[in-house]
Amino acid sequence: MDELGAALEAAGGLAAGPESAARLRTLLGEEMRRGAAELGLKRSGYEAPVTVAVAPAAAGLRAAAPVAATLRADPDAVVERAWLLVAALTGALVEVGGQGVVLAGALGGEHLVLEVAGDPADAELVPLAFEAQVAGIDRLRARALAVPAFVLEDADDLRPPIGGAHPLVVAAAVVGLGGRPADPAALAEHEDAVLALLDAAAAATGVSRPHDDPDPARRVARRILQRLNGMGKWGGYHTEFAHLARGFAGNDRKLAEAVGEALLEAGLLAEKPSVGQRHVFLNPRRAGDIHVFIERGEPPGDLTLP
Repeated sequence: MDELGAALEAAGGLAAGPESAARLRTLLGEEMRRGAAELGLKRSGYEAPVTVAVAPAAAGLRAAAPVAATLRADPDAVVERAWLLVAALTGALVEVGGQGVVLAGALGGEHLVLEVAGDPADAELVPLAFEAQVAGIDRLRARALAVPAFVLEDADDLRPPIGGAHPLVVAAAVVGLGGRPADPAALAEHEDAVLALLDAAAAATGVSRPHDDPDPARRVARRILQRLNGMGKWGGYHTEFAHLARGFAGNDRKLAEAVGEALLEAGLLAEKPSVGQRHVFLNPRRAGDIHVFIERGEPPGDLTLP
């Protein structure tokens, strides 16, 4: 039985009065916990869809998802399907709101809340956009419900995601370019454009360019890590190992393949098993070493480059 949907409809949907606040918040909390458990299963939402909630905010659109709020700081805090759900929700919010800056916070200190600038009256449009954004995610059935503003008004600690190349930042950039951030094909299509946007932002902060490193193997390693970081390849987003050599030519291409193996051996990259392909991503547990290497050219002691 869809208790939240039924209670929301009976209360008047987005026009529900504050007298329904306690019950709707309680039911949403139960739905968030159920959704979080579903996202840990091999198939999620098949008996009843995983629910995300969308509401008007003071100056924009706000949404809650049944994933850990710690995603704002740690991209490895959620499993891949949970991240793709968040990517689809980010896509819907940015598509409707028209703004690419995403804030992240927590609901009840537990579940992720996202907010973008926009017209609060457009909250009712987000579920339709979400339906299109979430379509095609493997083994996931999900829905978005528009709820009154007071249901999500207790969200706190809304701030930008930590890191200029956080996957939430990348997802918003992909939407701005007309892509669907939960769709791997869209990520590949817009990769160069997203990297150009992120490189421009990094240049404004004075970060050194890996391209200028005089040591060939170190230059290639830094460029590989910079590209993966720039596309938010931290767990939820991953790429084929063969793609590590993209953008390199001649001898550098062979060198990039050998450097990729060295990065895996040192644990800077982690490998995700995939049918017929090798998929890799940046190891969040080595984030400090990765950023130091990209920005300063100082490799960790356990990295042996060819």
